[in-house]
Amino acid sequence: MRDELNRLVDEMVAKGILYEDARQEFERRFISRALLQANGKVGRAAKMIGLHRNTLTRKVAEYRIKLTG
Repeated sequence: MRDELNRLVDEMVAKGILYEDARQEFERRFISRALLQANGKVGRAAKMIGLHRNTLTRKVAEYRIKLTG
């Protein structure tokens, strides 16, 4: 997995993708996947990824992630 991540980062840097754009997209997808695995339960997803429930709730609103469960 580390090799795949290194290749992805190399490609993103080569294409001129800005750090902030990459960080936001990663965070959005990471949170979405955690919520999917937690069946939309914010508290459970927060625990899975090591965030406080309130922080995750704020990020869900910030990224306009739809909660399904």
